[in-house]
Amino acid sequence: MTGSAPLADLNPGLLGDMLKAAADPGYARWEDQIRRTGGCSDPIHITGWTVAKDKTTGETLHRYSTENEPGARLRIACGNRRASRCPSCAWTYAGDTYHLIRAGLAGDDRRDIPATVREHPRVFATLTAPSFGPVHNRPAGRPCRCGKHHQEEAAELGTALDPETYDYAGSVLFNNHAGQLWQRFTTRLRREIAAYAGLTQRELKEVVRISYGKVAEFQKRGAIHFHAVVRIDGPDGPDSPPPAWATTELLDRTIRGAAAHAYTSISVPAVADQPARTFRWGTQLDVRPIKAFGDGSDITEQAVASYVAKYATKAAENTGTLDRRIGNREALVLLDVPAHTARLVGACLDLDALYPERRLAAWAHMLGFRGHFSTKSRRYSTTLGDLRQTRADYRAAQEREARGLGDVEPGTVLVLASWQYAGHGHSPGESVLAATIARDIQLNRQTAREALAELTTDQEAGL
Repeated sequence: MTGSAPLADLNPGLLGDMLKAAADPGYARWEDQIRRTGGCSDPIHITGWTVAKDKTTGETLHRYSTENEPGARLRIACGNRRASRCPSCAWTYAGDTYHLIRAGLAGDDRRDIPATVREHPRVFATLTAPSFGPVHNRPAGRPCRCGKHHQEEAAELGTALDPETYDYAGSVLFNNHAGQLWQRFTTRLRREIAAYAGLTQRELKEVVRISYGKVAEFQKRGAIHFHAVVRIDGPDGPDSPPPAWATTELLDRTIRGAAAHAYTSISVPAVADQPARTFRWGTQLDVRPIKAFGDGSDITEQAVASYVAKYATKAAENTGTLDRRIGNREALVLLDVPAHTARLVGACLDLDALYPERRLAAWAHMLGFRGHFSTKSRRYSTTLGDLRQTRADYRAAQEREARGLGDVEPGTVLVLASWQYAGHGHSPGESVLAATIARDIQLNRQTAREALAELTTDQEAGL
């Protein structure tokens, strides 16, 4: 029933709570609420009422109250983007991110992004962190420096070969300044392009706009790096063509120049026992053109959008750290945080007093990183807000139909409402049932998504 463990293997208390929830007279309505949240693992509970009235006559067209709901509460999705906190809401966030990134690569008529955007120069660039000391790895065809051939999922991968000499402080300070380093990179990129074209910055704005969508990812060693779609448009964004001299080769060359330029660096002054540091991007810079369709070696629009969407729902959990703020060092021991990650977290706590404006302790669970994981420039494509509003409008139309108000003009209806927060989450037994519902929903969604993707690919290829 649970989809993950036989009933006989469940804790008796958990099993009892699950059976109690399933036998409740309001279970069918509870299940309907959970399905409406997409199987949210930590739904928000609200209580209250809403009344729809005709603005002219004052006639009550519809009334709803939570008084007859299970527990007298309505459950709504938490909306958390992190897969470690709520897989179902993260799935929705990933889907929105996928459509946002792909719209900027293939166009979207519903968002006024023409398909001609495919003809603009665009690349998928990865900017990495510098080295803070040798770590266990899997070099192609050779053993690790420790002399071993590590398995793909080996726990020691990414950990320091010599923890006593590894620059843990430098690693977390780099993470903490990575957002600023990205800003400097984008500024320098525009200057590099202007210099190549023989234009001033002001003249460049009249003929070119640089757009991007990026996502942050933690490497196993705990250092942040960025994956970014970078595109050259005309002055009005995706619906205007770039000048003939703006090519993919130009974009590749200028990205490499901007990443290596002295301007694209951050200086951190010496404080107490910490030396002065200058942070730059690492030497492992990857820039690849994006193709509409792949030939087995090219990176495609769909692959890029899927990759960005995948990492938009993650944080530093793959390094073994926690997905919420850490109160003290004791938590690292109690929660069995791996040694390498614990040293990075400890470095954040140690450095907090030295760099108070950087708020390292507050972001220790993120190994110092304090930026947004997924960002884009203003004219790259649509926005997450626009995608969410489209979904909200669709659901509102469904609700109007269900309430018999489908033929009533929304502008003629006055809506009065009163809502209060009443808690969040599930009981232990409800969590098991909700997880089962979430898996069913995800399987159905994934099946439909794969079928649609296959149909779209066939149509684009003219099959």
